[in-house]
Amino acid sequence: MEPLQELLAVDHRRALEFFVTGLQDVSDPGVDRQELLYNASVLAHYAQVSTCAGLEMPAPANLTAIFDNFVLNASIPPDGHLLEVAGAQCLFLTGFFEDRMRVRHDIRWYAELGAGFFNRAAGYEGSTKKARLLAMIARHFEPWRQRHARLSRELRDQQYLLTPPPSNLM
Repeated sequence: MEPLQELLAVDHRRALEFFVTGLQDVSDPGVDRQELLYNASVLAHYAQVSTCAGLEMPAPANLTAIFDNFVLNASIPPDGHLLEVAGAQCLFLTGFFEDRMRVRHDIRWYAELGAGFFNRAAGYEGSTKKARLLAMIARHFEPWRQRHARLSRELRDQQYLLTPPPSNLM
């Protein structure tokens, strides 16, 4: 595979591996493996979903979209899957995009909202294992949010550490 073609060939697995490695780098060695994988899957998912997705729930453009879709919208019935999506979106935006969201939004308030979404989703979950995982994500929302933010900052800083490819590749 040519070097540029390899860069364009990012599938779900490679995106997940990228974020697993990144979160491991910003986490303590004793962090729960299931929580780490879940958080990496959230980041990998939203790295590949457009804000204009038509076939699935789009990535939120900002925290206002989460508020409008999951707090103000009374037409949405209580549903475990939607509550989990709301929690994941809060985690994604208050964590990975914290620096951008902080300008307009109260990060702490949205983090509490996100933890609450996960906690409520756990109550609707039929699988005991998944319910336990969602409850743990709710309890550890803030440390995970901070890890997402740290990973984002480190990835932004890395752009200055990369050396450009040799000019004969293009």
